[in-house]
Amino acid sequence: MSTQAAALPRKNPLLQSRLGSFLAVFPLTLWTINHLWDNLAAFSGAAAWQSSVTTYAHPFSMALGFLISLVPLLMHTGWGLVRLFSFRPNNLAYNNYGNLKYILQRVTAVGVLAFLGAHLWKAFLEPRLLGHGPEAFEDIAREMRFHGPTLFVYLVGTLGVAYHVANGLQNFGMAWGIFASERSMRRFEPFVIIIFLVLTAMAWGAIYALFQAGEAFGPGTGHSIDM
Repeated sequence: MSTQAAALPRKNPLLQSRLGSFLAVFPLTLWTINHLWDNLAAFSGAAAWQSSVTTYAHPFSMALGFLISLVPLLMHTGWGLVRLFSFRPNNLAYNNYGNLKYILQRVTAVGVLAFLGAHLWKAFLEPRLLGHGPEAFEDIAREMRFHGPTLFVYLVGTLGVAYHVANGLQNFGMAWGIFASERSMRRFEPFVIIIFLVLTAMAWGAIYALFQAGEAFGPGTGHSIDM
C-alpha cells in the first residue's frame, strides 16, 4: 500500500482576497462614512464640529476607536501593497472601461495611503502627542482658507478616498460572489457612481464649511495639512 503526502498550498488567493475586501468594507468603509458625516458638523460652527469630531466620552473610547480603524487599515494596506506590486496593467492591449477602473483603483490606493498617513499624523497623533489636546477648529479652518496646498491636498485626497471606497464595494461584491456574472456587475455600476458622488459631496461639503469658517480667523503663521 503506497502513501502520498498531500502538500497544502502555501497561499490561498481567494481567502486573501476575501479577507482584504472584507477589511476594506468592515469597518473601514463604515468608519469613513461616519467620519465624513461627523465633519459636516462644521456647517454648525466650531463647538458642533469639536463635539462631533474631536470629543470622546472617555480616553478608552478614543483609543478603542483609533484601534478599530487603524488595525484593519494596516492589514488592508499590507494586503493592498502585495496586490499593487503584483499587478500588471494591460490597458494598451485591452483598452476598456473595466481595465481603466482597475488601474485607477491601484493608482488611487497609493495616493490614499499617503493622504491617510498625513491625515492621521497631523489631525490625530501630532496634536495629542506633541500638543496640548485635539486639533482646534480655528486652526483647521484657517489652513483650509489661507493655505492653498492644504486645501488642494484635501480636495484631491478625499476625491481619491471616495473613488477607492465606491469601486472597492464593487470589488467586494466580486470577491464574495455577490455578483455572479458580468451582467450583474454592470447593473451595480450606477450605484458605484452614486456612492462615489455622495462621498465626494460629503467630503467637499465639509471642506467648504471649514473654508468658509476660516475667513473669521485670518491667516496664521504656521502651515500644515491637518483636518
